[in-house]
Amino acid sequence: MQNRTTPGAMLKAMREKPPLVQCITNYVAMNIAANVLLAAGASPAMVHAAEEAGEFAGIASALTVNIGTLSTQWLDGMQAAAKAAASAGKPWVLDPVAHYATAFRRNAVADLLALKPTIIRGNASEIIALAGGESRGQGVDSRDPVDEAEESARRLAERQQAIVAVTGAVDFVTDGQRAVRVHGGSVLMPRVTALGCSLTCLVGAFAATVPEDMFGATVAALATFAVAGEDAALGAAGPGSFSWRFLDALSALDAETLDARARISAA
Repeated sequence: MQNRTTPGAMLKAMREKPPLVQCITNYVAMNIAANVLLAAGASPAMVHAAEEAGEFAGIASALTVNIGTLSTQWLDGMQAAAKAAASAGKPWVLDPVAHYATAFRRNAVADLLALKPTIIRGNASEIIALAGGESRGQGVDSRDPVDEAEESARRLAERQQAIVAVTGAVDFVTDGQRAVRVHGGSVLMPRVTALGCSLTCLVGAFAATVPEDMFGATVAALATFAVAGEDAALGAAGPGSFSWRFLDALSALDAETLDARARISAA
C-alpha cells in the first residue's frame, strides 16, 4: 500500500484520485468552498435538497455539513445525508456554526450529533459550548482563544467518539486521547468570509482519501491550510488580495513542500 502517513503523502494521494465530496454548506460559503476543493485537488458537489441529499451521500466519498444558513428544508437534507453516509460507512464532518445562538440551531445540532459525525470542526467558542461549557461566542465569531477550548475538545471527542478540530490562531486536534497543535496560517484568514467553512470541506476531502486514519487526515487538512495561508500572505495587501492568492497558493502547494513546512506539535 502507498505510504499515506504524512500530510504531503495524503495530499498527493488525494490529487491522484480526487474524492467526490458532498458539501452541504451555507450560501455564503458555497463558491469559495468549491474553489478551495478544486484548488486542493478534490471534486466538490453542493447537493443539499432533502429529495436527493441522502441518495447522493451514497455516491459521494465523504459528506460535510455546515449549519451556517440553516433552514428546516436544509436540515432535512442534512439529516438524510448524514444517515446515508453513516449507513454506507462514509466519513462525515459537522461544522456547528453558531449552534448556541438560537433554540432552532441548538436543537438542529443536537439531532446531528446523534447521527455520530466522524469529525467535528469548529472555532473555540463553538467547541466550548458544544461540550457543555460557557463560551463568549457571539454569532459566528469566536470570542474564546483556542487554548481555552482544548479540554472541551477532549471531552467532546470522548463523548462523541469523534475527531474534534478547534481552529484559530493555532489549531488543536484531538480524538480524546491523542492531541496535536497545528501552527501557521495568517492573521488575514479570519477576515475572508467562509474560509473556515471551506476548511471543513477540505477536511472531508482528506478524510475520504485516508479513511483508515481520520485523525491524520484532519491534521493534514489543517496543515495544508496553514502552509497555503502563509504563502498567500506574502504578497497580500489585505483580505481581498489574500483571498485569490490563497487559492493560487493552495493549488501550487506540493507534497514535498507541505511535509517540509508543516508545523505540527504534540499537545
